[in-house]
Amino acid sequence: MTNSEIARQIAEMAAYYEMEIGPETKMGDPVRFKPRAYERAAQAIDSYPEPLEEIFRHGGEKQIIKEIRGVGPGIAAHIASLIKKGSFPELQAARKKTPVKMGELLQVDGVGPKTIKTLWTKLKVKDLKTLEAACLKHAVDKVGRLGEKTEQKMLKSIALLKSSTGRHLLGDVLPLARELEKRIKTIPGVREAVTAGSVRRRQETIGDIDILVTAKDPAKVHAAFIKMPDVSEVVRQGENEGMTSVVLKGGLRADVRILKEEEYGAGLQYFTGDKNHNVKLRTLAIKKGYKLSEYGLFKGTKRVASRTEEEIYAALGMDCPPPEIRTDEGEIEAALERCLPRLVGYHDIRGDLQVQTDWTDGDSSIEDMAAAAKAAGLEYIAITDHTVSLAMTGGLDEKKLEKQIKAIAAVNKKLSGFTVLSGSEVNIGKDGSLDIDDATLAKLDCVGASVHSYFNLPKDEQTKRVIRAMENPNVDAIFHLTGRKIKSRPPIELDIKAIIKAAKRTGTALEVNASPDRLDIRDEYVRLAVAAGVKLVVDSDAHSPIHFNFLEYGLAQARRGWAEKADILNTRPVNELLKWLKTNKNDR
Repeated sequence: MTNSEIARQIAEMAAYYEMEIGPETKMGDPVRFKPRAYERAAQAIDSYPEPLEEIFRHGGEKQIIKEIRGVGPGIAAHIASLIKKGSFPELQAARKKTPVKMGELLQVDGVGPKTIKTLWTKLKVKDLKTLEAACLKHAVDKVGRLGEKTEQKMLKSIALLKSSTGRHLLGDVLPLARELEKRIKTIPGVREAVTAGSVRRRQETIGDIDILVTAKDPAKVHAAFIKMPDVSEVVRQGENEGMTSVVLKGGLRADVRILKEEEYGAGLQYFTGDKNHNVKLRTLAIKKGYKLSEYGLFKGTKRVASRTEEEIYAALGMDCPPPEIRTDEGEIEAALERCLPRLVGYHDIRGDLQVQTDWTDGDSSIEDMAAAAKAAGLEYIAITDHTVSLAMTGGLDEKKLEKQIKAIAAVNKKLSGFTVLSGSEVNIGKDGSLDIDDATLAKLDCVGASVHSYFNLPKDEQTKRVIRAMENPNVDAIFHLTGRKIKSRPPIELDIKAIIKAAKRTGTALEVNASPDRLDIRDEYVRLAVAAGVKLVVDSDAHSPIHFNFLEYGLAQARRGWAEKADILNTRPVNELLKWLKTNKNDR
């Protein structure tokens, strides 16, 4: 059983525990704490780099408790049962009591465990199909406090989910692809194993995994691949320089293609660029008297380049574009003119400017988040807990923010070689006003403002709302600008060009939110912002220490938008960043 599958079932149990909390549940009842504990454990399990099966095999439950943050004896026993039997008694009992497709329903925007319980109890809704049918019959708007607006919101989200069927978040696929690569490289005789396709381009969602391999004994690779623990179904088993296709346990398809060593670069080039990039490159090759295919670049019958991507592009008189921008959006022309952007590097980020703690809806203290960020290679973070109008998170008011500023100062006195900045994720009201007064905001090092409500305002009204927030002299950045959740919640309607123009005028940065289900702003908006000279910040939106790993996905998004290091504020040392933050917005 993979870590992802273990994490999925632990997270499902968290949702069932959440269902059990009601008005009659006493404050000290352990069930109140179980959902969050199980969620934290699921996150830690999902991100753990080694298979839990191996940990359990060598050290049992005690070693699992030792290795995995947030896992105690109870959850460790569940993990042991999952590894040995594929499930555990508490989850089986919960599924019997409320037999719903929990993971499927939780993808719907605005649907949580308590709503699922209500929908099951009142309408026998058990999956997306029955939920959609109930909404279309207008049965949902008559249940409890859900209402017509909630029903319409559900329908929109279901439509979005259906349109993205078969696509998986980059954040879910990339760790799995790397694990497959790692296992393939351990097969005797394997020389190269690299994931190509949309994974290598770091697209927001992924359809399948394509791994290119060179090996001394191809048949051995095919035979070993179909026996890997993630595989649930073999679609096709190749031989020699062929392809083996499998379906993984999460429903994702993965292909292994064996290439001849002398054709490796040509294959990598061919299977990395998207269709439009490859068509234009082949057309360019023809104009120059060549023929380009997955087997190499040919002049007549003579192969002139094929071992590396670089030599293929060089033979065509151009630089080699980074994989993330091979989408026919001007990269071929830039490569021919030798003026490709020097994209921000995956190790260029020095700080994270959106971090939540246990003061609101994060799961760790300021000190623990600082320690985790430092361990992740960062030099500073900004604590940006939610504010008062976001009641569900226990948002901070002015008094609590003042208290937190003092707490951050106390933490900084204990730290060496690391800085914690005071900040806030201020909520933007319907009219663009903020829910914290200016006097308090002025005392913070860094202020981000976010839309968390009124997602369905008309485009013009929504745009004016965000611009008004930008015009506040204390707002340094707009966090997750469009508010989208990939596959489940559509973006708010905005005039993006007007927003970017206002960001430039007001000296307000735009965030590239690295959370895998957000990746907000989109790559095309990143490129517009870069062209306009608007500064960006790439943040993890961390609610747990493990979330600093998300920064890679935000950097991939920034790279796909052609952002360079100088475009991103938090690539700067903390003193330079503070200088920018303290500069009057009109002078930035």
